[in-house]
Amino acid sequence: MIALAAPAALLNAGPGWGVRLVGIAVVVTFMGSYALVRDWERFGPLLLRHPGLLAVDTLFGSLLLVAAGPGSLLAHAGVCTPLLAGLVYGWRGAAVFASLQGLILLLVHATLADAHTPLTETLFLPGLCVIAGAVGSSLRNLMLRFGTATRALTAVQARLAATEAVGEERARLAREMHDSVAKTLYGVALAADGLAGSASAGHVDVALVRQQAELVARSARRAAAESRALLTDLRGEQPRNTADARTGAGEGTSGGASKEANRGANRGASRGAGAEQVVDLLAELARCTRDFSTRTGLPTAFGRTGDNAAPPHRPAAVPFPVARQVLTIVGEAMENAHRHAGPTRVAVGAGVHGGLLRIIVHDDGRGLPPGTNLEQLRRDGHFGLIGMVERAAAIGARIRVGRGARPRGTEVRLELPLTPPNPRPGTVAATEATR
Repeated sequence: MIALAAPAALLNAGPGWGVRLVGIAVVVTFMGSYALVRDWERFGPLLLRHPGLLAVDTLFGSLLLVAAGPGSLLAHAGVCTPLLAGLVYGWRGAAVFASLQGLILLLVHATLADAHTPLTETLFLPGLCVIAGAVGSSLRNLMLRFGTATRALTAVQARLAATEAVGEERARLAREMHDSVAKTLYGVALAADGLAGSASAGHVDVALVRQQAELVARSARRAAAESRALLTDLRGEQPRNTADARTGAGEGTSGGASKEANRGANRGASRGAGAEQVVDLLAELARCTRDFSTRTGLPTAFGRTGDNAAPPHRPAAVPFPVARQVLTIVGEAMENAHRHAGPTRVAVGAGVHGGLLRIIVHDDGRGLPPGTNLEQLRRDGHFGLIGMVERAAAIGARIRVGRGARPRGTEVRLELPLTPPNPRPGTVAATEATR
């Protein structure tokens, strides 16, 4: 409006200093308004600290108003001053600048307007200034309340995010402890029971007792190494030897399957490069299955399915963190079958089916009790299947545990998109993964 009213103001101004003053007023008011709109974050606080700046702008605007006349567009532009004052200074500022701007408009009308101008036309713009000031003050109050509500909402969201992060970290540590330290300690207890039985026998086999004692010692050292690895992870430090810290030394405990999974993932990662390490998951699954069969004596076969069934076998390259989770899930499934189901054999099948990596672990054992679900397992303190579901959800995979299409036994089916969507960590996502 200043730019549109400037030609009329310059034409109506007197020669000499009149034109110069009007030109200066045009430049100052236009540039001041432009600077406020363009860089409000810088000049807004300055205007808040110095209300006199808005008074100076009003003074220059009145010069233009006098030169252009009360019927020009510039008279309507003056309404913006009390509106801005209400937004910046509240109702007091709005009242002051609405009165000032209205007084200027009345003086200009009284000086320059026709004497027969209706009273309603004379009072229209001053009244509009009062309304604009009230609107600015009301908008300020609404924005302040909205800002307070936004800050409160942000604080609540931050607290919820912190609570969720703490819960996720506790769940992660629980999974790691269940799959490493807890199982190793269980193996220590079994080995110690065997040692006690051998020592209390009528005829003590010294070589067997020595072997069992060495097994207890190795298992205890492994538990200590796993505890150190968990503490290092909790402190956010990188262990010097990840493979040794997570696998320990020796074999024979009930936690061997998860150790084999970690060893396989670490072997694959050693062949990666840089931050984007990849693992040939099918090859590592074959090694993990072979190691499990050798350690437990349970016949366990691995077979390739889908696009990888026929030679030459194409590798299924996945990032190292994803491979580690998948290998841990498969190791836990085989270990659960060995410990709880009493099977005669375990079959592991894996392959790429279109854009989906499908892994199936099946045993011909007793199967799950009827009505088994995650809530029941959590209440009963059985966290193995819960950890498997949470690990699957963390990498964006879908897992199903049940009989499947088999007449007996238990089938664990894991399906992982090779171009997975964003992982959905959390207990809710883990629950959804079982549907």
